[in-house]
Amino acid sequence: MASASNATTVFTVPNLVSASRVALAFGFLLTDAVPVRLLLIGVASLSDFLDGWLARRTQAASRIGALVDPVADRFFALCVIIAYVIDGQLRPWQAGALFFRDVMTLVGWFVARHVSWLRPITFKARLVGKVVTVLQFVTFLAVLLAPATVDTLVLVVAGLGVIATVDYTLMLWRERVRVPVSEPGDDSR
Repeated sequence: MASASNATTVFTVPNLVSASRVALAFGFLLTDAVPVRLLLIGVASLSDFLDGWLARRTQAASRIGALVDPVADRFFALCVIIAYVIDGQLRPWQAGALFFRDVMTLVGWFVARHVSWLRPITFKARLVGKVVTVLQFVTFLAVLLAPATVDTLVLVVAGLGVIATVDYTLMLWRERVRVPVSEPGDDSR
C-alpha cells in the first residue's frame, strides 16, 4: 500500500506541471525558431508560477514537489543557456554568470547533506532566489527580443545570484547544529 501512496504523492498535478519544464527544455534545444522559443519560455515561466500556486491551493505540497520544482527550473535554465551559447547568442562568461546561483545552490545542497556536523535541513525557496529565477526568464526573453539589454541583465542576475548564495549560506549556517566533540579518553560515544 505504501507504494501506491507514494505514487499518488509523486503524480500530483503540481508535480506534473513542474516536470513539464523538462519537456519544454528539450523542445527549446530542438528548435531555433524565435516564435517557438518565445512560446516555450512563456509556458515554462507560467508553469513555474502555476505549480506552486496549485500545490498551495489544492494542499498538494510535498517533499517530492519541493525537489521536482527547482530541479525542473534548473534543467530548463541549463538547456536554454546551452542553446544560446551554441547559437552564439550568449558568451560563455554570460552563461556562467546566469547559472552561478544554480551551481552554488547545488554545492550548498551537497554540503548540507554530507557534512556530518550539519543538521539536515529542508531547503525552501527564498525571496532573492525567486527574483533571480524571474530575472533569468526575463534575460532569456531579452536574448530574443532585446539583445542590447542582455549584458546589463546578466550582470544584475549575477549580482543577485551572489546575494542569493550568501543568503542561502547564512540560512544554512543559522540552521546548523554541531555534533559535540568528545574529550580525549572519553568513551561516552
